[in-house]
Amino acid sequence: MSALFLDAEDVRRRLAEVGHLVDEGTATALYLATVLDRPLLLEGEPGVGKTSAAKSLAEALATPLIRLQCYEGLTAGEALYEWNYQRQLLAVRLTEARGERLADADLFTEDFLLDRPLLRAVRHQGPLPPVLLIDEIDRADDEFEALLFEFLGEWSITVPELGTFAAARPPVVVLTSNRSRELHDALRRRCLYHWIDYPGPERAAEILRRSVPAANEPLIASATAFIGQVRALDLDKAPGLAEAIDWVSALAALRVSRLARRDVISTLSAVAKSPDDRTTITGALGELGYPEEARRP
Repeated sequence: MSALFLDAEDVRRRLAEVGHLVDEGTATALYLATVLDRPLLLEGEPGVGKTSAAKSLAEALATPLIRLQCYEGLTAGEALYEWNYQRQLLAVRLTEARGERLADADLFTEDFLLDRPLLRAVRHQGPLPPVLLIDEIDRADDEFEALLFEFLGEWSITVPELGTFAAARPPVVVLTSNRSRELHDALRRRCLYHWIDYPGPERAAEILRRSVPAANEPLIASATAFIGQVRALDLDKAPGLAEAIDWVSALAALRVSRLARRDVISTLSAVAKSPDDRTTITGALGELGYPEEARRP
């Protein structure tokens, strides 16, 4: 099988072509995941681009993105496979109407099998492997992680009634976590690991230029600096890239060309995601270089 990318720089270039900018560390982690056929665990604060990295990877490769969104109570049936009980019941009734009877083995065939994300990734047929995004794995229960071990270790899933399905070529697997809880060591050992930090000012500005072409350079420069300052405050949820893009988009829609205090306050809902954060940011505006305007006598 040929490599999906030439090297880490090729990853950066092709992701940039689909509008996603990554640093050298992230590009290297993604390249190694594809060339070593190892799952990649991406961790970082919410909004740093973990999920979008997987989405952009699939777009750059022109291969399907299969997404499994994790949450508390996620079951094996929702992640691996389920049986189409309605279709099975219909088959039983039709057979009984003809005066016949279906054996159990006739009800548990591939005709009645519903592929969920993990099995769909294993059974994918195509020139390139799919990108499987297991998003926010830290939201799932501890027990769910154990379900992943066979899959991540052997790229296979066992359906007792049908046998074991093995991937012709391992999917490109990206797991994301916001570190809301600690993951099992056994899961971490199966994965390559990379921490995505907030982008530096230059890369953040470039991301905003690409994402919000209507924004001019003075607005992008001041907004980038402001977001960086706000992240240093004691907030419940520091603004990530998604919030920065939303905020600059709102400012551009209001035809703001140079950031002023009144513009910050009127659009703060795009940055602050709780009443406490709004109060904290508003109270710090003077220190951040946006003091109250002097009242006219």
